[in-house]
Amino acid sequence: MTTGPTERTARATYTEATAALASCVLDALRGAGDTAPLARFTETASDPKAALAAVRVLGADVLAPYALTGGSPHPRDLAVISQATAVFPAPVLTAPPPEGPIENWAIAWRDWATDRLIAALGDAAAQESPRPPTGEILTDATDWPRWAAGCARLAPLTLPGVGGPVPAAVRRHPVPLARATTRALLRRDYPTAARLLRWLAAAQRDGVTLALEPDRLTEHIALHAAGEPRLALDLAVARLLLGRTA
Repeated sequence: MTTGPTERTARATYTEATAALASCVLDALRGAGDTAPLARFTETASDPKAALAAVRVLGADVLAPYALTGGSPHPRDLAVISQATAVFPAPVLTAPPPEGPIENWAIAWRDWATDRLIAALGDAAAQESPRPPTGEILTDATDWPRWAAGCARLAPLTLPGVGGPVPAAVRRHPVPLARATTRALLRRDYPTAARLLRWLAAAQRDGVTLALEPDRLTEHIALHAAGEPRLALDLAVARLLLGRTA
């Protein structure tokens, strides 16, 4: 099925907004920007709906500056997250993959991670969404390319404060994780490699013995991050997980 010009234009607008928001979050990770970066981003956006879509796409990563460097999100930013969820509600999760769509399952987990972080960062009134099922896709790494595809979609769950069964499941499979990261690098799929690198960095932080060196991988992928704000954001998160500067 081909997409019409209107749909292509909307997709390009949302992609551009997501890149702009990733740059905004990256600035916050580095100690720059507004005290309420999400609110400022949406209030000054030329397309407010696209700005809210970007908040949904990044998910829990919009809270990365607080999860990794301390502090609490501004109430105006929390209001933006709630508004984005209302405008772009999560699709219904019928079952974890392979029975159900992998993207619906990943969105459910990313929303759960966002709620967990909001509560962990000091909002006592935060309502935690129901925990989605883990599913065979995470517990069985025999088909490691498929397993890694699920891990890459759940990269925001590497943030400190999320916890739960997903990081625990990934930690149990360091060899498939290393294989998948190497495969992504060989395929020059740097966005996927960076998301898997976050899991490697989180695993090393938790004391897991790895076959790869996340520090070296971070700098290798960084050579290909120019002009890619989301890739740069993933690398900054990985560096902070490794105890380095963003």
